[in-house]
Amino acid sequence: MSPLRFLMVAIALAIAACSQPQSTPEQTSSTSETQPVEAESVSADGAEVAQAPQPQNLIPTEPLTPTPIRISLADLPEPYASQSASQRPNVVPIPENPSLQAPEGFTVNVFAEGLNEPRWLALTPSGDVLVTETPDNRIRLLRDTNGDGVADVNQTFAEAANGLNIPFGMAFADGFFFLGNSAEVRRYPYSEGQQQLTGTGEKIADLPGGGYNQHWTRNVVASPDGQRLYVSIGSRSNADREPLPRASVQVMNLDGSNQQTFAYGLRNPVGLDFHPETGELYTTVNERDGLGDDLVPDYFTRIQQGEFYGWPYAYFSPDKLDPRQTSGGQSLNPELAAQTKAPDVLFQAHSAALGLQFYDGDTFPERYRNGAFVAFRGSWNRSAGTGYKIVFVPFENGRPTGEYEDFVTGFLTDPSGPTTWGRPVGVLVLPDGSLLFTEEPNGRVYRVQYQG
Repeated sequence: MSPLRFLMVAIALAIAACSQPQSTPEQTSSTSETQPVEAESVSADGAEVAQAPQPQNLIPTEPLTPTPIRISLADLPEPYASQSASQRPNVVPIPENPSLQAPEGFTVNVFAEGLNEPRWLALTPSGDVLVTETPDNRIRLLRDTNGDGVADVNQTFAEAANGLNIPFGMAFADGFFFLGNSAEVRRYPYSEGQQQLTGTGEKIADLPGGGYNQHWTRNVVASPDGQRLYVSIGSRSNADREPLPRASVQVMNLDGSNQQTFAYGLRNPVGLDFHPETGELYTTVNERDGLGDDLVPDYFTRIQQGEFYGWPYAYFSPDKLDPRQTSGGQSLNPELAAQTKAPDVLFQAHSAALGLQFYDGDTFPERYRNGAFVAFRGSWNRSAGTGYKIVFVPFENGRPTGEYEDFVTGFLTDPSGPTTWGRPVGVLVLPDGSLLFTEEPNGRVYRVQYQG
């Protein structure tokens, strides 16, 4: 072959090699050896500046424009204005090419998958992520060791042999790990960096177990000063009279002593978190069924010592009586109904508001600082499905504005079914400022990060 022809063939082969498609982070399965992709941008003065690493296992997102949603007492229909539906969701597998919606600049990626109905999340003092697999009576420990936004450590932190029995809420305080089982609170000695519980710990409080529908959840949080525990307990019924501590938030010392009712009339309080600036305790509440499509709204509210929030006699106001708890148009407990306190933010009825976490990170835009993220698991009792998403509750001057807005949507593909490929439950802010949320039936934990 002549030198000229040899040169021409070599050039052709080089061009063909360059034209081959290259793999992208979205197409490549992440492993513990995967390295994060450093993104670069140009600042206003023309200098290159480093941004957050591009996360792996990305879910394509479409831009979502947040629209404030406000539901007022005046918006509520009368009881039985519509029939009470029973529309349990058709949960389908994750689509082959899934996509979600999030505000401009946010990315969503898969942090962990292959879990068995992950529900609640907690952060250890050393920064590891704990997630409950309630059907297996197990808690898993997840860790992202290389900063690519994907957990490459996934191991058992605790299991049934450690005394787990329908585990849910988790907290750390004063050298202990606290766990909310369905019928008790347990505590275990814990050292920072510990990756697995040993022994069965000790029971520090008995709780009423089980409950109406899925009211078996027992969330546990420690006070900001680490001196007291707050425990949420749901009702055993939809709208019947029940003795305390049902439908309440209890408070106790770290050894379980001096247990008291902190707030009550809360049908099924699940999410609990303290505002990062004011230190006040907030909760998410699943309200009652059977009064129609748009009654009674779930809600988000600050709760205070000794206050009553209506269930089962009234909702949101002393003059909004539950007809199932009246006789001759009068409340069966007029003195208690008269104490009903209005919540701060009403959500679409039957959304199943569960996970709650205030945003105390510093990587999301300023408007999200000290606001709250809430997970809606989604309806089963509304003619058109609602929920199945993550929402944001804005705050101003240390108090909620009374509105909320969508933050991550797209799981609900057909409200008439309803058909969905996701039911979010727990939320957690990580030290790097990103937000995790669990998706229960398809066994994933998602991560939301602001890339700008």
